[in-house]
Amino acid sequence: MELPRRTFLHLAASATALPIVSRAARAQAYPARPVRIVVTFPAASTSDILARPVAQWLQERLGQPFVIDTRPGAGGTIGTEAVVRAAPDGYTLLLVAGAHMVNATLYDKLSFNYVRDITPIAAISRESNLMLVNPSFPAKTVPEFVAYAKANPGRINMASAGIGAPSHVIGELFKMMTGVNMVHVPYRGSPPAFTDLIAGQVQVTFQSTAASIAHVRSGTLRALAVTTATRSPLLPELPTIGEFVPGYEASAVWGLGAPKDTPADIVALLNKELNAGLDGAWLRERLTDMGVSVITGTPAEFGTLIANETEKWAKVIKFAGIRPE
Repeated sequence: MELPRRTFLHLAASATALPIVSRAARAQAYPARPVRIVVTFPAASTSDILARPVAQWLQERLGQPFVIDTRPGAGGTIGTEAVVRAAPDGYTLLLVAGAHMVNATLYDKLSFNYVRDITPIAAISRESNLMLVNPSFPAKTVPEFVAYAKANPGRINMASAGIGAPSHVIGELFKMMTGVNMVHVPYRGSPPAFTDLIAGQVQVTFQSTAASIAHVRSGTLRALAVTTATRSPLLPELPTIGEFVPGYEASAVWGLGAPKDTPADIVALLNKELNAGLDGAWLRERLTDMGVSVITGTPAEFGTLIANETEKWAKVIKFAGIRPE
């Protein structure tokens, strides 16, 4: 599915151009009942864990329950469709995840258009991944890994948490930008991928920092680099991939969205209150403890971020010829 960036930015910007009649009265009345935040991945997933302090903050600020509604399945498309079909009244929100920006291209027969049908409210955070190998693997740096992979084309198995998962597309971006030939081995989630990497059945994986850091600190796995543009404060001595592969950057982005045509004043209110939390100590500390970097901004800025990420992953998916299971 082609997702025109210009169209997306136009839709994001148009949210601020709606009539202002009754905006003040409506904003004062909202929310008048519980609000649900749809999380499109299972309970105890990173998305679910991240959404809970966000919901708690908004509940305390706005005086109504913000309830987490987990709707997993089909890589997050089932829950997203539920939000798209919901009334655009501010009472159904979407915990936007990086996977949605992958799905926009990965699934070419969706019944909705993510760019057109979801209104951006605010960015929340960005999470790095780690490039991990077994401690017995001969390469100890990214340049050594690239050299080894080029000398042994097709002999390195790259594990992921599944086709189209962040750990998959982040690895495919590495392949695209370095020209190495690795065999993708998809698993049903990260735990079995870790198990086989520790056992030496696969040679490399690109997993989230939060899920990986215990393995790195215990020495069961070796981290070669972090995938973000800047080093991780959790592992400041670890270089970025971009230090060796110019221009490389990959991360999982989270934020808050709503159905298309959600009133602009409600979007503005949620953006204001969420940014207040992200700028404050309580919510920021709970998110950074998860190993993510907090990001803030306007709805339009979040829309630009989504457009850029969607465009990036579209190129990777097309380059690698990725098809959903």
